[in-house]
Amino acid sequence: MRLTAFSDYALRVLMYAAATERLITIEETAKTYNISRAHLMKVVNILTREGFLRGVRGRSGGFTLALAPEAINLGAVVRATEPDFALVECFASGNQCMITKRCMLPNILNEALNAFVHTLDRYTLADVLLTKRDFVPPRAQTKKTRGPHFEKAPSAAAGR
Repeated sequence: MRLTAFSDYALRVLMYAAATERLITIEETAKTYNISRAHLMKVVNILTREGFLRGVRGRSGGFTLALAPEAINLGAVVRATEPDFALVECFASGNQCMITKRCMLPNILNEALNAFVHTLDRYTLADVLLTKRDFVPPRAQTKKTRGPHFEKAPSAAAGR
């Protein structure tokens, strides 16, 4: 499972808006994250339409959070921004897989997908808040990755 860049940017926009606590612009946000202004316009539009952001038009306009960080559920954001959750071919329209009628894998993958989204449902924007100082670019490039870190899998016999 991998979130699209769109969902990643949506979460980052919300984190930045929460940290600034004022009207911010798409240009400012694009510069902060070094990402496309055009792509961010689409992200902000969806987040505004879904009620996570409030947009202010005009010369001194911008956007800000429409809700308190505690009221912005991360699972709801991902559901609103992911185009689909088709992990495998048979989850999508146009399925051509010859074993679809007998295959049990989709049941397992759907269970895993639900666990993923339900985990996000347990958290809000308040759980991932940063301060304005956290958005200063690092002086040196970080070489260490942050994930994934899988827990040791239980033995197959224990799960039955």
